[in-house]
Amino acid sequence: MSRLIIEGGRPLEGSVRAGGAKNSVLPILAATIISGGESIIHNCPDLRDVHSAIAILRHLGCRVSQEGHTVTVDSAPMDRWDIPDHLMREMRSSVIFLGPILARCGKARMTFPGGCELGPRPIDLHLAALRKLGVAIQEEGGQITAWCEKPQGCDITLSLPSVGATENIMLFATACPGVTCIVNAAREPEIADLAAFLNRCGGCIEGAGSSTIRIEGRRGLSGCCFSPLPDRIFASTLACGCAAAGGRVELTGCAPALYAPVLEILGQMGCRVEPAGDTVRISRFGRLHGAGRVFTGAYPALATDAAPLLAAAMLCADSESSIEDVIFERRFGCAEGFCRLGAQAGTTGRVLTIAPGGHLCGTVVEAPDLRGGAALVLAGLAARGTTVITNPAHIDRGYAGFTEILAGLGAQIRRESAPGNGTAKKTSAKKQICLAIGTKR
Repeated sequence: MSRLIIEGGRPLEGSVRAGGAKNSVLPILAATIISGGESIIHNCPDLRDVHSAIAILRHLGCRVSQEGHTVTVDSAPMDRWDIPDHLMREMRSSVIFLGPILARCGKARMTFPGGCELGPRPIDLHLAALRKLGVAIQEEGGQITAWCEKPQGCDITLSLPSVGATENIMLFATACPGVTCIVNAAREPEIADLAAFLNRCGGCIEGAGSSTIRIEGRRGLSGCCFSPLPDRIFASTLACGCAAAGGRVELTGCAPALYAPVLEILGQMGCRVEPAGDTVRISRFGRLHGAGRVFTGAYPALATDAAPLLAAAMLCADSESSIEDVIFERRFGCAEGFCRLGAQAGTTGRVLTIAPGGHLCGTVVEAPDLRGGAALVLAGLAARGTTVITNPAHIDRGYAGFTEILAGLGAQIRRESAPGNGTAKKTSAKKQICLAIGTKR
C-alpha cells in the first residue's frame, strides 16, 4: 500500500503543460470499436482509467498497443460483446461501452459500473434513450443484457443534460439507421470532441456543444488519427493548488475558456489571473477571500469535478465560502479530511460550507475518491507540517505523475510504498523532478 507524504508551506513556482483529457479519451477509446478498423489516438494520459478502458478493449478482442502517449486500437478482430464484472467495476464511466458494442455487434452484456463512491449514478437515462432507439434491454441481478430489435433514429429529449447519456446516444446513433436528434443534450467540450472524432471516422453529427445534437446514422465508418482536447480539470487542479499554496504557476496547452468558472472564482478570491492564448498565469501572494455561495452545474457552469479542488483553496480564505454540487450526492467526501487537517468545514446535504478561522496542520487523511483525494493533496500543500495521504490509488485514476509534477513546481511531496519487510521505499526528490514530463522550473 502506497501513500503520499507532503511537507506543506511551500509555494508553487513554474510552468506545466496540460495533457489529454481523461473525460475525452475514455469515450473516444470506446468509440474506436464502431468502425472495425484501426484508430490512432494521440495525447492519451497514462492513467488507471485509461488502462481500464484498454483492458476492456482487449477483452472484447481488439488489438491495442501503447507507445508513450499514443494508443493504437485495431477493432477488426473484435469477437466478444460482453464485459465482465471485474472490468466494469474499475471505473464509473465503463457504461460508455454499451452504445458502441450495440452499434458494432447488435447485442451487449455488462454489469453496472463501479468507480468512485459519489452517490447514485443511475443510468436510467442511457437505457431509456436506447430503448427509444429500438434496443431491447433486460436488467436482472445487477446485469444488463441488450439487443437491437428494430433500431431506428428518433427524437430524444433528456430530462437533464447528462454527459454519459448524451455520449452513449451519440455512439449508438452514429451507426443507427435514420436521424436522431438529442434535445437538452450535454454541452461539455468533451461532447464536441467525441463528435469530432466520430465525424473524422465518417459519421455525420451536427450541433455537438449545443443543447441540440443531430446525428445521421451511417454504416461503413473507418478508423482515423485523433488528438483529444487538453484536460481542463487537470488545469483547474493546478490553478487551485497555486491558490492554496501560494506562488506563481503558468498553465499552458489548455484554453482558459475551458475552465473559465474556476479562474473567475479564483480571481474573485484574490488570485491574479492572466490569460493569454492557450496559457494562463496564476499567482497568489496575499490573503485569499471567501467566495460566498458557489454552485456547480452543467457546462458552461462550474464543473462538478472542480468543486472539491476549489474547496481546498477556500480553506485558506479569510471569510466564508460554500459550494453546492447539484450532480452528486456525496461529492464532498473530502470534508472529513479537511476537518482532520484543522479546517472549519462541514456538509449539509449537497452543500459544503467552509468558515474562516481554521488553521491547517498536517495529519493522516485518506483519499475518499479521485477529485476529493486531489483536493486533500492541495490542502496538504497549504498545511503546516507533514500531511500523509493514504489510498492514493483513487488519485492515480485521474492524474498521471501528480507527485512528480507538483515536485517540479517546488512542492515537497513524495510517494512511499511499504514492501513486505515493512521498510518504506521512496522516490527521491531529484528523480521526481526528472520524471515530471512537461514541467519546468
